[in-house]
Amino acid sequence: MTAVSQSGSAFRSAFRHRAFALFWTARVCSMLAIQMQVVAVGWQIYDMTSDPLDLGLVGLFQFLPSLALALFAGHVVDSHDRKRILFGALTTECVAVAGLFAATLVGALSPTAIFATVALIGVAKAFEGPANQALLSATVPLEDLPNAVAWQSSGVQVAQISGPALGGLLYIAGPAVVYGVSAAMLLVAVLLILATRPRPVTMVRRSMSWSTLLAGAAFIRSRPEILGAISLDLFAVLLGGATALLPIYARDILHVGPWGLGLLRSAPALGALVMAVAITRWGVRRHAGRWMLIAVAGFGVATILFGLSADPVLSFIALLAVGATDQVSMFVRQTLIQLSTPDDMRGRVGAVASLFIGASNQLGEFESGAAAAAIGAVPAVVAGGVGAVGLAVVWAWRFPALRQIDRLSETK
Repeated sequence: MTAVSQSGSAFRSAFRHRAFALFWTARVCSMLAIQMQVVAVGWQIYDMTSDPLDLGLVGLFQFLPSLALALFAGHVVDSHDRKRILFGALTTECVAVAGLFAATLVGALSPTAIFATVALIGVAKAFEGPANQALLSATVPLEDLPNAVAWQSSGVQVAQISGPALGGLLYIAGPAVVYGVSAAMLLVAVLLILATRPRPVTMVRRSMSWSTLLAGAAFIRSRPEILGAISLDLFAVLLGGATALLPIYARDILHVGPWGLGLLRSAPALGALVMAVAITRWGVRRHAGRWMLIAVAGFGVATILFGLSADPVLSFIALLAVGATDQVSMFVRQTLIQLSTPDDMRGRVGAVASLFIGASNQLGEFESGAAAAAIGAVPAVVAGGVGAVGLAVVWAWRFPALRQIDRLSETK
């Protein structure tokens, strides 16, 4: 991994730019809100139905709109004002979560309503993902971009730590409280984006065609190191992701309740934050590709440990390791994309990357829920961890360009 910076200069180089500071804060607020909402939705729907498949369906209904809209969203982001697109996406999410708040408050929330709402959030996420990735590069000069990537990742991890824990704590007062606070945080994010003044980027209005829609996919395919990094992350999290099953572990295996669920959901983000700070402080100066492959294998081992654990403390530690190893993979992937992608293609490349990320997260939740319904939660998690370890071995052989990446700063 590249040496992001030395000592505290990493913080100064990114946050001296007002546009990045506002963008970063908005990103943290929106992620904080979504993480709180996820805890409430997961516990509430499992409390309604006690069916592991429904936990998976929450992820599926959020992923399907992203799948359907990804290429179109990338084209739109590369042809229109990215700030306005991000503003619209966050506003839609705010309205959706406010709907959950109102429906819960009047006792009208049902599994069907939850599925419909997360599908609407999925529509917004289809545009938010590529808009976020494209707008980030316009908030700092190119020389500060690796620092911005690292600090944005750290901020997201802070939200992913505090969001679930806060959501679990607020759930004690009722799910309506969680949804209300989440909607308020999203509103703050909307206002911050309005105040952000990114560097102007020349937008080229393109007529829509299969060539323009598929340009992002074609670019990624032409860069085997990027394709290898994105696809490895996709399949590893798709197989090894256990977060969708945390309500089952919290209620039926570890017996820790909603507050414990919030802590479990925070654990991967805490591990990721520690790793992100370490990367920002020291970096990994050599053999970035090899470290990514080792990290994915470590992600699988930590997932196996979590799946087999019946002790809350050991489970928490295993999830810390899950997050720390995943952070290495995520940092390598994001930095490769940001440094390699031309400005006029950031939306379309970001859309494809967001689709892969959404598939690994939301579709992974459905896979985990379906597997748990078929063979049980513990076997499903353990099998996924074994699969992630196997993938790291196969990708090391299948994508030598990824394995041979040394310094990220040299990948242009």
